[in-house]
Amino acid sequence: MDLITVDFETYYDREFSLSKMTTEEYVRDPRFEVIGVGVKVNNNTTEWASGSRQQIRDFLHTFDWDGAMFLAHNTVFDGAIANWLFDITPRVYTDTLCIARAVDGVEVSGSLRALAERYSLGAKGTEVGDALGKHRGDFTSEELSKYGDYCINDVNLTYDLFKVFAPNFPREELKLIDVSLRMFIEPTLDLDLGLLEQHLTETRDHKDKLLASAGVAKKDLMSNAKFATLLEGLGVIPPMKISPTTGKETFAFAKTDQEFKALSDHEDPQVQSLVSARLGNKSTLEETRTQRFIDISKRGLLPVPVKYYAAHTGRWGGDDKINLQNLPSRGVAGKKLKKSIIAPEGYTLIEADSSQIEARVLAWLAEQDNLVDAFANDEDVYIKMASRIYGVPEEEVTSEQRFVGKTTILGAGYGMGAVRFREQLKNFGTDIGESEAARVIKIYREANRDIYNLWKAAQNTIVYLSRGDALPLGRNNLLQVDLDKCALRLPSGLLLRYSELLGEQGEMGIEYTYQTRRGRTRIYGGKVIENVCQALARCIIGYQMLEVSKKYKVVLTVHDSIVCCVRDEEVTTARDYVETCMRMIPQWAEGLPIDCESGVGKSYGECK
Repeated sequence: MDLITVDFETYYDREFSLSKMTTEEYVRDPRFEVIGVGVKVNNNTTEWASGSRQQIRDFLHTFDWDGAMFLAHNTVFDGAIANWLFDITPRVYTDTLCIARAVDGVEVSGSLRALAERYSLGAKGTEVGDALGKHRGDFTSEELSKYGDYCINDVNLTYDLFKVFAPNFPREELKLIDVSLRMFIEPTLDLDLGLLEQHLTETRDHKDKLLASAGVAKKDLMSNAKFATLLEGLGVIPPMKISPTTGKETFAFAKTDQEFKALSDHEDPQVQSLVSARLGNKSTLEETRTQRFIDISKRGLLPVPVKYYAAHTGRWGGDDKINLQNLPSRGVAGKKLKKSIIAPEGYTLIEADSSQIEARVLAWLAEQDNLVDAFANDEDVYIKMASRIYGVPEEEVTSEQRFVGKTTILGAGYGMGAVRFREQLKNFGTDIGESEAARVIKIYREANRDIYNLWKAAQNTIVYLSRGDALPLGRNNLLQVDLDKCALRLPSGLLLRYSELLGEQGEMGIEYTYQTRRGRTRIYGGKVIENVCQALARCIIGYQMLEVSKKYKVVLTVHDSIVCCVRDEEVTTARDYVETCMRMIPQWAEGLPIDCESGVGKSYGECK
């Protein structure tokens, strides 16, 4: 197929720009204007075209897109312009920015300028700075010609960069990039405007009621110092903590701070009201995200911004300021946001979620075969764990005991100690005490010696890697070592990087850290296994997503779930097919028992 490289140059000013607006908001704005576009077919000479929107459309439609791969650097932007404004639908989308995140890692810049320098391809121009605030009609012929040369250079750099990446980049990952980009560029999902407006009104009314109940002004509630004074006035000593950023003592007023959360159940109703008002008014995420959804719904369908290879482990991430990866899953508020995301008329959504995928991958990778067999036989591994913890027959395990068993299986598999385990349970409203937490962790490790040994093996891999030596890891040495990149090579062919890995003497012996954008990050055996299991789970989900996409359009992925959109009359057949795909495993994962759950609904919120 033809490779067509594209780059649009567009009007922007100090307020109307991608630095101030989302991609969806910017491209759909009435002020949006294409100054010109550069197009390169294969290795042919790059063409520059400038003119009215109709003239640009006519120019773009001289190319055969049906059999072409559309390439850009940040294709979410250029692909959206091509599709939304000019009705361009290529056979495949690809993106050097997406590829760069997978090849070079997420801790280094993926800008075209940085990549051109990194790979010695040439220099990116600076003419875009001269275009600030200038519409197409404001350019002189000479200025427009120079701007065209700038655009042509960007197109050529993008093409050259792709030619560097393409020979060794996994084909399956190229397909995943295409699926991910289509979620945004070719939107399918709609939004229920009426439900969103109702939810926004209720959210604001709830905040007002909380303030009225507490009997305080919002400015006093939002100021840490003034809020502390209000607590002291009620005879409460404000909880304190050490700031991880400054290392100094500060107020523990975050919604995740245990002592502060505990004040919600204080014996004094005034304290309860004050804390509830603070928590309800401090967080504006619900309100701002609802308003953003409302604004999008007035402009058109919902482009789903799913960022390919956003995390260190290769997982997808949220983007464009409406992070769909962290929509609240509990409570009325979360349900309403999810219910506002709806299928188009005549269609139904199917959501399939991998069951306990990380715990299954961990057991399989560690060759903890008794746990692997339990998963394969559809046994309740949470009840089995609880039975061992509490010394009771499985049929006598209570729901509370099963919950502790579940938290143990899902939380203790990466080397978590008793203190953190107890904190995790407390976050879910269960406090088992320090000694009991230590006892549970000890039982887990004794019952899962192969998992425990995998942590130690991962620690040894890190030690070897820091010395420039290779020590493979996992079942059948699944994780090979790339010494040049200081990384573990995943079965997908991509890398789990630990750049500039160093071992230095610490309080507990030699401690290992690697370099990230946020500074040095500590790494140890249990954390390596957590990274590996998440990365392998992502590889499996990606494999399954491609299988689903062979028949049905995938419109969203969140963590370990896939959402696709199907015609109403195909729901039963499609659901069976999707579940079959979600139980499939790649060849490298032979013997790994995978399962899934699915739901259907007219809205995303109804699928569960």
